[in-house]
Amino acid sequence: MEALARRIIWPIQPAPFWTMAEPSQANKPLDTIGISNDAGVAIKTLAALNHGALAKPNAKRSFSKQPMRSRRGTRAYGQSILIVDDVADVTEMIALFLKHAGFKVTTANSADSALRLTADTHFDLIISDIGMPEMNGYELAESLRSRDDYSHTPLIAVTGYTEYDDRGRSLRAGFNAHLTKPINPSRLLEIVSELLD
Repeated sequence: MEALARRIIWPIQPAPFWTMAEPSQANKPLDTIGISNDAGVAIKTLAALNHGALAKPNAKRSFSKQPMRSRRGTRAYGQSILIVDDVADVTEMIALFLKHAGFKVTTANSADSALRLTADTHFDLIISDIGMPEMNGYELAESLRSRDDYSHTPLIAVTGYTEYDDRGRSLRAGFNAHLTKPINPSRLLEIVSELLD
């Protein structure tokens, strides 16, 4: 089966994103995301969305020029988002993706760092991993929800925790949404847009 790919052109240039889906040994798609130049040549792979195979650099892709939009067709341009994850590749991928969608993005590599940032700055939305050392994402959400300035700020969990009980625990901790890794970029943008509407 041929590899399938689509190019995502954002209104902010340069460095449009590309994603690629191809069959794995288990016949399930493997998704990667990266940046390509104007000629459609992949110049950097940001992350393997399934934590699996990486796309080959400098490989030509078959691209579509359809921009990714939320289901409601709206984007909350200019709003501020804090991304919290102890894995740098994940943070970088989500940050670049959301910056090119028009958001102002700040990153933190731990829950403690996120709490320090939120003491000085109010973010319109926070995206956090759950499984982090020292303070996990559940504890971060509970801490934020206990504060007047973050009691109603939208929180999204982006995590490898996939069980039904994990989703329930996220909601009880104060998250508005629970997305599992591998990250689906269009679904993430859709939820961000809906929560910021």
